[in-house]
Amino acid sequence: MNPHDQNTPTLTPPLVPAQSYDDPKAAVDRLCELYEEAVRFLCKHFSNIGNGPPPETRFRAYYPEIRLTTTSYGRSDNRLAFGYVANPGTYATTVTRPDLFRHYLEQQIGLVMKNHGTAVSIGQSDTPMPVHFAVANESDVTIPQEGALSFQLRDVFDVPDLATTNDDIVNGFGFKYSDGAGPLAPFTAQRVDYSLARLSHYTATRPEHFQNHVLFTNYQFYVGEFEAYARRMLADPKSGYTSFVGPNNTEIFEADAPMPTPAKLPQMPTYHLKRDGQAGITLVNIGVGPSNAKTATDHIAVLRPHAWLMVGHCAGLRNSQSLGDFVLAHAYLREDHVLDDDLPVWVPIPALAEIQVALEQAVEDVTKLEGYELKRLMRTGTVASLDNRNWELRDTAGPVRRLSQSRAIALDMESATIAANGFRFRVPYGTLLCVSDKPLHGELKLPGMASDFYNSQVLRHLLIGIRAMESLREMPLERIHSRKLRSFEETAFL
Repeated sequence: MNPHDQNTPTLTPPLVPAQSYDDPKAAVDRLCELYEEAVRFLCKHFSNIGNGPPPETRFRAYYPEIRLTTTSYGRSDNRLAFGYVANPGTYATTVTRPDLFRHYLEQQIGLVMKNHGTAVSIGQSDTPMPVHFAVANESDVTIPQEGALSFQLRDVFDVPDLATTNDDIVNGFGFKYSDGAGPLAPFTAQRVDYSLARLSHYTATRPEHFQNHVLFTNYQFYVGEFEAYARRMLADPKSGYTSFVGPNNTEIFEADAPMPTPAKLPQMPTYHLKRDGQAGITLVNIGVGPSNAKTATDHIAVLRPHAWLMVGHCAGLRNSQSLGDFVLAHAYLREDHVLDDDLPVWVPIPALAEIQVALEQAVEDVTKLEGYELKRLMRTGTVASLDNRNWELRDTAGPVRRLSQSRAIALDMESATIAANGFRFRVPYGTLLCVSDKPLHGELKLPGMASDFYNSQVLRHLLIGIRAMESLREMPLERIHSRKLRSFEETAFL
């Protein structure tokens, strides 16, 4: 079979007209039906091809889509930062895994219906579904390695396409669908599927386990304390937490149940303290470096979390700081460079009041200090992020001058990346760091020097992050998602 032959027949699921819905639940039910039909079709034909000669037919299925046409500017509540389109017109989004995103989809569809007084149309899009993503959740179906088949997979099935797997929407690059429709959501279905697959690879946990409140750390020390906290919560029937999940999707429901450590940890070990409605807390150990921070946030963003926070270690830059002091970032000096092409350094990354207040109150709750006394333990100001962990070994005159001019009070490698990607992806963000060394003042991070600090401060620091997330959980979603994260032409969906 020649894949470029225009006469090659293409077999698809039955093409049916789009249907109009004025009930969000019914609309998502239909998305699920169309998605499952497409997946079943691709899995069936993929399983049937075996290792024989190439089929004489090409197999193709399409992602479902949501489509909205409005002549109204809408928006019944001008306090909302989302839930409406900027201008009258036609808007659409392709959808994957509607089962995973059901609550999100029902909520976002309901808002646009309410704000524009119109129904949405649910049907098949013109975006093919790659066979790799269709079989991703079928445990008994696997994609063969390159060369295992007697023909090229792309000759028979659609494969991932970079033309529809990008960040053009969130980057504000004027994305339009092929028929001219504007984007209704921040990510296309292929972009979401790509990240769901990457999340499973990097974290060794399924996307279904991720919670709406995500903590990032750059040290494995925090993982043990998080597990201990999770076990205390599982032992308390009033905590509201239901289970704890670790790498390889090991899930425990009892406080004393074993949680085996994998022989080989994934690149970004991830743990989930689960609660009904995804209202629990996820902890991701991203390790060291802005590249890891970008990778993690690039993919977790498609899950549309309610907030993410960085709770890690940093270098203190002021002589008045002590090891173990906390740093609450109010601004970021971005010299990490990993986002320069997506978010230029001239774009300011503002502090979000709701996140800042939640973090400061959590510090007060855990340390039992407040007001002026809190300054003994916590500084607020600019955090600088560099892409060179060993910057101290080079001529420091330039970096030190910039640090001084920026009024930076701390330095790490990940915080600015996490905050900037939160800004880029419209995910509320914040940073609370703990001083583990002071390189400008002769206190380098060397073995044994900070053992007392680690033992005494890790748990307290982690508890502050958890308390902040639990406080944010009680806030209405529309209050957390600040308008500071939205431009003047945004997608209706968060």
